[in-house]
Amino acid sequence: MIHTLYSIAMWLSQPLLKRKLKRRGVAEPGYLLAIDERFGRYATSVPAHDGPTVWIHAVSLGETRAAAVLIAALRSQLPGMRLLLTHGTATGRAEGTKLLRPGDLQAWQPWDTVGATRRFLSHFKPQIGVLMETEIWPNLVHSCKVQQVPLVLANARLSDKSLRQTEKLAWLARPAYAELHAVWPQTLQDAQRFQQLGAPVRAVLGNLKFDATVDASQVAQGREWRVHTGKPVVMFASSREGEEQALLQILKEFSPLAPVLKGRDATDVVVNQVQWLIVPRHPQRFDAVAELVQSQGFAVSRRSAWGEAGPAVPGDSSVNDATTIWLGDSLGEMAMYFGLADVALLGGSFEPLGGQNLIEAAACGCPVVMGPHTFNFAEAAEHAQKAGAALRVADLAQAVTTAAELIADVRRLADARQASSDFARAHRGAAQQLASAIVQVMKALVTGM
Repeated sequence: MIHTLYSIAMWLSQPLLKRKLKRRGVAEPGYLLAIDERFGRYATSVPAHDGPTVWIHAVSLGETRAAAVLIAALRSQLPGMRLLLTHGTATGRAEGTKLLRPGDLQAWQPWDTVGATRRFLSHFKPQIGVLMETEIWPNLVHSCKVQQVPLVLANARLSDKSLRQTEKLAWLARPAYAELHAVWPQTLQDAQRFQQLGAPVRAVLGNLKFDATVDASQVAQGREWRVHTGKPVVMFASSREGEEQALLQILKEFSPLAPVLKGRDATDVVVNQVQWLIVPRHPQRFDAVAELVQSQGFAVSRRSAWGEAGPAVPGDSSVNDATTIWLGDSLGEMAMYFGLADVALLGGSFEPLGGQNLIEAAACGCPVVMGPHTFNFAEAAEHAQKAGAALRVADLAQAVTTAAELIADVRRLADARQASSDFARAHRGAAQQLASAIVQVMKALVTGM
């Protein structure tokens, strides 16, 4: 009965979804692409294919980048596979196009109605479905069960906060988790939380993001630009709304650094000797953050205006002026930004938002200063702290102080960089294990075991 009411509610909300997509499409035109796919209606038929169709759902940008590592491992173990890649966000879909080969398929995740999910499965006919990290939709899971498509949750994570929220909807969530074919969590703690929801946890296989290959050319480019800058760079990585405002207020006041200065002028240390770089988490906020920086009395130099020469253009006072904040307003260049930075403050961790993933920073050899809120990546954050790749602070003011202390200590900074690289290398291996687990599920279906 409850599942029926949910299905009716999802069906009735379809006009609201269409309006939401049109609104978002004003700022992000990608949301206006192939809207009918959201409702299980497709303009073209699916060509015949000799090998298996492996469906991977990566809702947004982060999940798509993690999926890239798994897809590469699957192609090596299933050379005849055809990839079906689905997404929920425009940034995820744009990133996903880079992963496609001739013959592969890409579509939007179907809205969670009975009709849309069944039409999706009947149209594409995948042999297996792989949901990345957190995406569970009751009708989609149930439709897979009905049509005998094994649906697995890979690289799965579930924070304590998410568990509490999910348990409030246990009447809907528990049946959905129970109908999954397999769940492979990132950590033992994740596994225990999934088991509380009745999910079929098979094995803990680690975090795919450790296996991601960093773009070495981007890291090298960033480091070269840092050298030409002539002063240390501190980056606010994947900052969230409210955090940029707080940082700018601290930079205007300077008082949090007073204990570190030992008689030196705070303005000189914070403004003249450190270059601040803000890279917002969401691209639709780039313009708003630029306006915010200027409203607080700072000039702004945007990555989109640098060109190939980078930020340190000789004689360009607008770029290297002491009161200029750099703004990373580009996509697909996080490795370059981490190469450019001496230290990164971890966005999302200074407000109760759960933090962003620090693994890419570590892989680029960039130490991280993180706030108290890292529940989305609790174990990775804890292990990074123990390894010396990350430092934990109570708030953003202390983070600014800690970053200043770290860049002032050449030996300590070098040790932290090495610890970051070592930490990233030590946790690799999830991709091949996950790919093998997925292949075993497919083989078992063929043999009937």
